[in-house]
Amino acid sequence: MRGTDMADGDQPRATFHTMVEGTQEDWSRINRAMKPFIQALPDRVLAHLKLLAGDFGGFAVDRLEHCLQTATRAHRDGRDEEYVVCALLHDIGDTLGPRNHAEVAAAILKPFVSEQNFWMVEKHAIFQGYYFFHYLGLDRNLRDQFRQHPWYDYTEEFCRLYDGPAFDPAYSSLPLEAFEPMVRRVFANVRNSIYVPRKPAT
Repeated sequence: MRGTDMADGDQPRATFHTMVEGTQEDWSRINRAMKPFIQALPDRVLAHLKLLAGDFGGFAVDRLEHCLQTATRAHRDGRDEEYVVCALLHDIGDTLGPRNHAEVAAAILKPFVSEQNFWMVEKHAIFQGYYFFHYLGLDRNLRDQFRQHPWYDYTEEFCRLYDGPAFDPAYSSLPLEAFEPMVRRVFANVRNSIYVPRKPAT
């Protein structure tokens, strides 16, 4: 016998112990088990975002309020739903990647958003540095390396209009619950993933 092939609740599991032994049946079982896990991704993302509550990091508002405020400002300015979700999650990487938080957030969003919005989230830390890097002995003009990039202005605008001003304790942000349906809709639409077959070009 090759070990237990049943999971809790009698859900079938793969029987291989090394990937070279995997079979079509094994991977069908894994794929079936993966579906509810994938469907629960928005719940896990929202739960992780809530970890930012109460973490001020020296700022005037906590990190969750900063995210809510950024998203609220974008939403009230008429930005589309995908953009607003990017604004909401742009700093979700703060807890696990304080030295590369923008890349962490961008990696989470990448399968579900446009290349333009992915680039904006991924690069926003460099662009926001214009406002404070010089106080830390860093180059505030680091963003200039992207001056000729087609999404430079788009990302500069995000930092200037939404991310940068979102530290105001007197600002009336929408609650996280207001954004939950948006998160679920955006995460239901996979745009780019190696685990999802690409549609043939027409």
